[in-house]
Amino acid sequence: MNASRFGDLEVLCHSPEKDTPHATPLLFVHGAYTGAWCWEEHFLPWFAARGWTAYAVSLSGHGKSLHHDHLDSLSIDDYVRDLTQVIARLPSAPVLIGHSMGGLVVQKYLERATAPAAVLMASVPPQGLMGSAFGLMFKKPHLLADLNRLMNAGEAQLESLREALFHQPIEEATLRRYYALSQAESHRAIWDMTLFNLPQPAQMHDVPMLILGASHDQLIPPDQVHMTATTYGLTAEIFDDIGHGMMLEHGWEGVAKRIAEWLESQSL
Repeated sequence: MNASRFGDLEVLCHSPEKDTPHATPLLFVHGAYTGAWCWEEHFLPWFAARGWTAYAVSLSGHGKSLHHDHLDSLSIDDYVRDLTQVIARLPSAPVLIGHSMGGLVVQKYLERATAPAAVLMASVPPQGLMGSAFGLMFKKPHLLADLNRLMNAGEAQLESLREALFHQPIEEATLRRYYALSQAESHRAIWDMTLFNLPQPAQMHDVPMLILGASHDQLIPPDQVHMTATTYGLTAEIFDDIGHGMMLEHGWEGVAKRIAEWLESQSL
């Protein structure tokens, strides 16, 4: 693993182990409350071992990137600029793979520029977070309250992290490690995703797109994933027996294999 700094941004990279790597790199974009580390756990080494150069960026104010001191002022447009900055430094245009908030950042990027392809994993839909927030309010009010505490740099309950990200059992030590790596999120970015800066599908570049979701996702449930797919005239694929943390659950490899299969079907 190679950790670099592209300007103010932390970028992790795993290079291919094969002699003849795929020509198109992959760039993974994390969701809210986390950083590039979530891809380092499994996805970056797995895809590199299969011939892709795999990058992951920590958006401004996340992970080891700078600007934690004014996180709350950072907008979705700031995160899109982060993505633009990283892509400009890569040897060739990457496939964009975004999870949750990262999926919305990818959609907003595609309003400004094109890409070889995009993968949306449990992504915030073009219609925004309102539907998900109302669902949590009625079904899991304690979880919504804890996420709000985390957004305000408060102490959330360890069990809330388990409920938000995981359906399958997870080892206590691993959960505590993820909890320690979790962080506050920008209020401005959350409001952008809820109401003020939603994707405009009519303005987006038309690129091959794979849309994935999880059957036990408490944050972006399958109906929200299907809504995203319908917006883009596609069919969503929902993975059974996993939750929102699709790249961290014990079933992560099934998700990775599907992405790899799809990339190869696109000759990427």
